[in-house]
Amino acid sequence: MLSGALSEPRLRRMHEVMSGYVERGEVPGLVTLVSRHGEVHVDAIGSKALGGSDPIERDTIFRISSMTKPITAAATMILVEERKLRLDDLVDGLLPELANRRVLKRIGGPLDATVPARRAITLRDLLTFCLGFGQMMALPDAFPILKAANELDLGMGPPNPSECPAPDEWIRRLGTLPLMYQPGERWMYNTGADLLGVLIARAAAQPFEDFLRERIFEPLSMKDTGFHVPPEKIDRFTAAYWTRPDSGALDLYDAAQDGQWSRPPAFPSGAAGLVSTADDYLAFARMLLNKGELDGKRLLSRPSVETMTTDQLAPEQKAVSGLVPGYFDSHGWGFGMAVVTRRDEPSSPVGKYGWDGGMGSSWYSDPAEDLIGILLTNASWTSPSPPPIYRDFWMLAYSAIDD
Repeated sequence: MLSGALSEPRLRRMHEVMSGYVERGEVPGLVTLVSRHGEVHVDAIGSKALGGSDPIERDTIFRISSMTKPITAAATMILVEERKLRLDDLVDGLLPELANRRVLKRIGGPLDATVPARRAITLRDLLTFCLGFGQMMALPDAFPILKAANELDLGMGPPNPSECPAPDEWIRRLGTLPLMYQPGERWMYNTGADLLGVLIARAAAQPFEDFLRERIFEPLSMKDTGFHVPPEKIDRFTAAYWTRPDSGALDLYDAAQDGQWSRPPAFPSGAAGLVSTADDYLAFARMLLNKGELDGKRLLSRPSVETMTTDQLAPEQKAVSGLVPGYFDSHGWGFGMAVVTRRDEPSSPVGKYGWDGGMGSSWYSDPAEDLIGILLTNASWTSPSPPPIYRDFWMLAYSAIDD
């Protein structure tokens, strides 16, 4: 029985709506999780593979893609608290590949038409995605800089663990390219989080994946979260599907057995590399919502969590940035995650923070409502604009508040 924090009839409505997406073939399967005041409701619907009979369950493992970014930011702040890193220090010392940057004169110009960077890159630039380099919503060869970055396998598109080189080689390749914009000029997606993974490994003097396991996953009992799925768990792993933008048809993107996430990657991506479960990610979300502590284990201080979940972008940065037009009119960016700054609808209150995964996932927490929502699916988004299943999930989650 629900205690009253969430409405049981309205959660049944969520089940009916989410089941419709599976029945129509828009996603093979999904898990929804809504938590409020310690009351947790989980619903698993559909199958792990298109047309398959193996059902999605509560402990099914999904590729969480960009929901990796908030975890990478939290790992960075652990090292900031230990004074192994400092927010406004230059990163050149640990990442010499980023020293003495050149910057394109214009984004569509040739790679040798550059000017010197007006300043060096700081850790804050990486955390806020303002280093001057990142993914762009354009065709892979739309600009010479994008074409070059894609030819170097720098992770400018959907996650592909089998394609990226090992961290030292990855950052060496990145260092051969100019920046797209001046450091601090604008927000640009993704690359900052991958650089954080390399930086964390060097600052901690251990592989990035080991640091995450020892400092975050084990303390929070996130036993199914990592950069690959070991053989003994592969039966709980989903296939992943790419959704065609024109028709909505699903194409196999990555199989569970013998797929890209069935073995350790050469490059553990701090931007989009992790797999996880609904309950594992709930533990991480609860830790943040509880200001850095969970079940007597403190990973971060309250001030660090509050800094991570506060909008860090200046108005002039927002004016020239965004994945979709107008995004930063009602959102900001903290460290590794978005923050709602203006309430445009019931499901987007000011102060709500979190992020989504383009392979079909979403997480946000709302401190005012003491609410956490997690949606995991095995079908990709078709664009940076949220798909209907995402919008329905969040509206239904908020409509289930029972007070």
